[in-house]
Amino acid sequence: MTPHVYPRHCAFKSVEDIKDKKVTIMGLGLNGGGEAAVRFFLNKGAYVTVTDMKTKEQLSATVEKLNSDTSLDHSRLTYRLGEHRIEDFESADCVIKNPGVKFEGNKYLAAARAIESDLSIFLRFTNCPIIAVTGSKGKSSTVSAIYYGLSQAGYTTFLGGNITVSPLTFFDQVNGDTPVVIEFSSWQLADLRGRGVLRPHISLITKIVPDHQNWYGNMESYVADKRLIYADQTKGDYSIFDSDDWGDSFAAESKATVLRYGSKAGWKLDLGELLVPGEHMKINAQNAALVMHLMGVPDNRIKEILQKWPGIDHRLQYFHSWKNTAGTTIKFYNDSCATVPEAAAAASQAFGKPVILMTGGTEKGLELTPLIKTLTEPEAAGVKYPVKDIYLLAGSATDKLVAELDKAGVKYHGPFDGLDALLQEFKSGFDTPLRGTQPPEKEEVFVFSPGATSFGMFSNEFDRGNKYMAAVKKIFE
Repeated sequence: MTPHVYPRHCAFKSVEDIKDKKVTIMGLGLNGGGEAAVRFFLNKGAYVTVTDMKTKEQLSATVEKLNSDTSLDHSRLTYRLGEHRIEDFESADCVIKNPGVKFEGNKYLAAARAIESDLSIFLRFTNCPIIAVTGSKGKSSTVSAIYYGLSQAGYTTFLGGNITVSPLTFFDQVNGDTPVVIEFSSWQLADLRGRGVLRPHISLITKIVPDHQNWYGNMESYVADKRLIYADQTKGDYSIFDSDDWGDSFAAESKATVLRYGSKAGWKLDLGELLVPGEHMKINAQNAALVMHLMGVPDNRIKEILQKWPGIDHRLQYFHSWKNTAGTTIKFYNDSCATVPEAAAAASQAFGKPVILMTGGTEKGLELTPLIKTLTEPEAAGVKYPVKDIYLLAGSATDKLVAELDKAGVKYHGPFDGLDALLQEFKSGFDTPLRGTQPPEKEEVFVFSPGATSFGMFSNEFDRGNKYMAAVKKIFE
């Protein structure tokens, strides 16, 4: 299918032109993006209709925050929850689109006079230097490390985008001297196609692996959206790519000054020991170091800062310890944002020792081979630390994983339909000598790295991670 190309012109001539315009926001949600758009357009004087297929009860947390804010002009706000109405799209001067909604085949978006996103509005009407990051693995950790690094180096900087912070929340706080770090999903990039508004000073594409194939159907369409991140860069800008075949393809296209990481890296800084575990986290930190270097931070300062970077929530996040009666301490890690099989496989190797792995969930059209081989053929797959024990959370991806585990004769626990049952079984079996280990280990690592999505059992990966951490803290007091 040919991707949709948006027009270069905007429904608003300026920010001031938003006043008294009718704006329909498609998608209120619970992660802050829709809420930020409502606040922004109300504060700029628009008449806002916010519409979502979820009900008022399902969206109560967001609705209550908006309704309790006395600074907002609620006379200009209309809720249309539990449904969409075509007239709300036909009559609006502009529709603000949620990136998780496809344009193709959507009758409501087809009826809109003009469509923007929170990112397109931000990019149209600000002139701050943009550091833009996309990819399949590691993009959230990379933007977090860049933001942390620049902040610690003395920059006034902001972080937004796919990391669940809408840039509209800090729209009025930026200027031409404020670097803004933005994480872009492929869907958010697709919403910018044709607009000509994304011209980052630095673009960076992290590791590309198959992802969202249930949406795209093939890798070429998925990667075509990723390519938009550097499409409008010029020679005075910088593009940073991997040393793999995808990176070679990107490097051949970009008009910016191209830099590489991995085996073709022309600049590299020895960062020493980091707080975050795993080789993939070292790559993320190294990419952050390169961005900081391009921004003028001295190399000795970069190393000093990044050695203190604590990582981010839901990405190999250490959050709890518990000691059993045998004296073994179990350290719990939350890697809920690992939604591709490669990420779960990498998490199993991140600690320099065999781990207890909790994995599984809903599939999204991806080959599970990287995770399957890690669990069933560790020696053939070159796995240094075979997984010690496996706990499975139910889902369609888990069903495929179970078939392969059974075929290989690999033992596992589950699948479980809920967190409490899974964690209770783990706890009940842990006071006996673990997996034949004599004497018991002083410390074990239990990491939840699903390698799949969360639909059905959880709202999203963040909800999944939060509920996992809450369940662990309740059960392992």
